Amino acid sequence: MSTLVSSVNVDPFLFSLTQLEDATRVVRKALPATPQIAWPLLAERSGAHMVWVKHENHLPTSAFKVRGGLVLADALKKGVYGDVPKGIITATVGNHGLSQAFAGRQAGFDVTIVVPENNNPEKNKALKAMGVDLIEAGHDYSAAYDISLNIARERGLFLVEPFLPELMRGVATYSFELFNSVPDLDTVYVPIGMGSGICGMIRTRNLLGLKTRIVGVVSENAAAHSLSFRAGQVVTTNSANTFADGVAVRIPKPEPVAIICKGAERIVEVSDEAIEEAIRAFHEDTHNMAEGAGAIGLAALLGEREKMRGKKVGLVLSGANIRRPLLAKILAN
Repeated sequence: MSTLVSSVNVDPFLFSLTQLEDATRVVRKALPATPQIAWPLLAERSGAHMVWVKHENHLPTSAFKVRGGLVLADALKKGVYGDVPKGIITATVGNHGLSQAFAGRQAGFDVTIVVPENNNPEKNKALKAMGVDLIEAGHDYSAAYDISLNIARERGLFLVEPFLPELMRGVATYSFELFNSVPDLDTVYVPIGMGSGICGMIRTRNLLGLKTRIVGVVSENAAAHSLSFRAGQVVTTNSANTFADGVAVRIPKPEPVAIICKGAERIVEVSDEAIEEAIRAFHEDTHNMAEGAGAIGLAALLGEREKMRGKKVGLVLSGANIRRPLLAKILAN
């Protein structure tokens, strides 16, 4: 059987304001808007005038990507990609898979998720609880992806690729919510994994005609996107050794790199120690739990205190899926 794949030849990053509004309505049918909260203690800690946090950790999967999953599932049910598939499959290290599991099962699809053999056991447990067919195979994400592609072909499943148009529009709905609520932000710090979040932020800012500066954040131990930004083209690395697995990227995709190079103010690299400090700060100042990628924006802000002094700043707390033993160790320090 052949794999069901996209036959819609569009640039996933060039959605219109109408399409973004439509995506927001789809998401809103399943989930309320997440809050954006100005936290005084974070402002005091960072020296900024105000620090607004977009709380994507409050979503049922504890991460932002469920938005894209909901918009894609809606499109699949409407036959946008041809016949309505019997099931979907994707590779993941966690949050993307949780998104597809939540949205796919809600839409009535059979869901198969392929994760690397050393994947976070707590994320695996959450995936199994959602009733998916969980396959643990491959030494890293790239190997798991290759396996998912083969299974999709064998079983005739719809392969959920990372940059389908519906995923991009769905993810961008958090930026739409944030900017509609707080349109006068000076700067927003956005974590960069494969790039859907920051690209959605850039496109949404541009559609709304705002002047907000968008700063991407990566781990210094997974600096491929930072190197790519400086070079103006894709630069890969041999490793991505950071506990912040949501930003552990070695091989960026050329499409998001081009958008980030054009639309981001700068890319900031932070250490794992700085990310741990930011996790503690979120806990102490807001009583919110943040995974490494979710805290990385705050780590960058704290490292740029002088640059952001007196500014109105936004942070994206993109997720809270952190292993309990690791969280306990970080908070104990």
